[in-house]
This record gives sequence, structure tokens and C-alpha cells, in this order.
Amino acid sequence: MASVKFWCLHVTNKLHQKRHRERSVAIHGFVFIQPQRKRSVLKRFLLTVFLTAASIGGVSAGGLKSLETFVKTVKTGQADFTQVVTSPTREGQAPRVKTSSGRFEFFRPNRFRFDYAKPFVQTIVADGQTLWLYDVDLNQVTARKQAAVLGATPAALIASAADVQALQADFVLADAPDQDGLQWVLATPKSKDGQLQSVRVGLRTAGAPATATTTLAVLEILDSFGQRSVLTFAGFKVNPPMTAGSFQFSTPKGADLIWQ
Repeated sequence: MASVKFWCLHVTNKLHQKRHRERSVAIHGFVFIQPQRKRSVLKRFLLTVFLTAASIGGVSAGGLKSLETFVKTVKTGQADFTQVVTSPTREGQAPRVKTSSGRFEFFRPNRFRFDYAKPFVQTIVADGQTLWLYDVDLNQVTARKQAAVLGATPAALIASAADVQALQADFVLADAPDQDGLQWVLATPKSKDGQLQSVRVGLRTAGAPATATTTLAVLEILDSFGQRSVLTFAGFKVNPPMTAGSFQFSTPKGADLIWQ
């Protein structure tokens, strides 16, 4: 893919490395697991998403209020997603666009999974302690301590955090104008040496005021290299029954397991 790799699989097989780079675009944006570059250290976006509000309590409507409602009231969720990753434009070259799709679910706090179905079958699972990536075609599992990688990420914004206040250590939150029938929040990481530049979270509120439901609709992620990832969610189910056990992961028999 472009100059950024979101998973560094320390393997010696060059074919596996090439195939992994082709697949790594699928997980761009939501969770960032990056190689150390000289003396820089990974700081984490998947997401969480993705934040400090000057005064959330003073916002009567709009994105911040919707985000607060979403985090507070939606404790479990399921949705189908489509993800479009666009590389930055280079002189003489058209931007590359890659599309993937699958199923997303979460159990707040700190548990989520992405099951990518196209173009490659991959599974990302956060079980509360460990973040797992399973690439079926490569028959390879990569694991990392969840606490080390899910701080300032899109995953924290939409699935991992228990409340909005928990997001404020890593992000600056700003109410953005309504657009396309959605309420928007702009989330900017406080850390300036990470790989995430900004996240826009689009939320949809529907129903009568007394019984309105807020769901996640769109996630727009821009990294520091100019690469953009847009995730669109469809068929969002609010608080479906599920348990923490649904997010357990076991390494398939015969698969290579790499701890980072």
C-alpha cells in the first residue's frame, strides 16, 4: 500500500510480507498498529474514533450531544460496513481507491470485532485485554496488548470508551455542522506525533424526541500522510443481546501466531 503500514508482521517470508501489505488497506483507519520508525513509538485509531469538549453540557443539539447520547445509551451494537480507502494524490498519478466490506459489532467498553468479508477475509477482535488480527488467506494471527494500542483511535470513539469523558484525554472534540441529515463531530488527537490527523464522526438521530435513537452512520478518517478512509454503516442494531464471551478469540489450529 502507500508509505504507511498499519500492521507490521515480523516475518521473513517476503511473499507473506507482500500479500500482507495488499491486505492491510482493509484495516486502515479503525485501529492503528504501526512499526516503530527510528525512535518514534506507536500511539493509538481504530478504533479507538475514533476528544476534549470545551463544554459538552452546554451543547443543546448537534454532533457533540449526539455523540454523548450514543456513547451513553448504545452499549452494544451491530452493523454492516463498507470501507473506502483513498491514497493521497501524487503528481502524474491518480489516487488509488480500495473498497472492503464486512460486519461490525461491539460490546462497551473495550470489546469489538470487525469481520472483513471482501476483498480478503480478515478478523479483528478486541477482547478487553488483547487485540487480535487474523488473516485467513495467510493463516496468520497477530496479537498485541490492547491497552497499548487503542488510546487515541477511532475504535475508542465509537466502541471502546465507557463514556465521553474517557475520550477527552486523547482527543479534542468539536461540534461540526449538520450535513446529509447527520450530526457531526470533529475529533482531533491531542498528540502531535501520532499517525492520525483527524476523524469526523457522523451520527443519525431518528424518532420522536422522547424515544429518539442515535446510531453511528459514517466515520471519516484522515491520517498524517493524507490517506483517507471512509466507513459507512448500514442496518445498525441498537443494544442487541450479546455477552463479553462473544468477543473471545482462539488462534486457529495450524495458524502462525505473532505477538508484538
